[in-house]
Amino acid sequence: MFFAKVHSPLAFLWEYSSLNFSMDALTINFSPVLQITDEQFFQLCQINELIRFERNAESTLLLMPLVGGLTSNRNANLTAQLGVWNRDESLGIAFGSSVGFILSNGAVRSPDTSWLKRDRWDSLTQEQKERFPPVCPDFVVELRSDTDCLIRLQNKMQEYRDNGTRLGWLIDLEIRQVEIYRFGRDVEVLQSPASLSGEDVLPQFVLNLKDIW
Repeated sequence: MFFAKVHSPLAFLWEYSSLNFSMDALTINFSPVLQITDEQFFQLCQINELIRFERNAESTLLLMPLVGGLTSNRNANLTAQLGVWNRDESLGIAFGSSVGFILSNGAVRSPDTSWLKRDRWDSLTQEQKERFPPVCPDFVVELRSDTDCLIRLQNKMQEYRDNGTRLGWLIDLEIRQVEIYRFGRDVEVLQSPASLSGEDVLPQFVLNLKDIW
């Protein structure tokens, strides 16, 4: 793999890629010079563990900024609530923000919080579980802070839905708005809800937004 020859990964990126800056992310396009495989992308993420990477369906890499303390705390609260429900119900596997999923369109995405039905998780091999699982979560959450581009996150939510996510929440922390994405249905928008239901995807799960707002 090409990583073994790279003494400075960031210098390598500058030399062999086209970089673009946006409000909340840095995009890196290697095409047509290099085509990075799933394994190479996984290794890139491992050797640069302080950088949050995603990859879109066109194989462009996205370097995401680290979040602030308040956003991280809110995300931890959300993940904890999902984790407690999942521990009690034992219906699937809950994930935090550091996992990457390989979607059917080739993108590698990392939701802030996500969940996968147990039978779908069990159908994966041990190697697939240990790397980036080639599966789209049944449930995803993205939190938007004041530095996140709304359109980018909306496109990301649409991508999750197009690839099989059954329920998704885009929670806008700044304006206290939630966009609900359901497979095969129009997006529903809620203003300052006190709670959110997991519906039939997460039976009996109710997210309390009191400590998240």
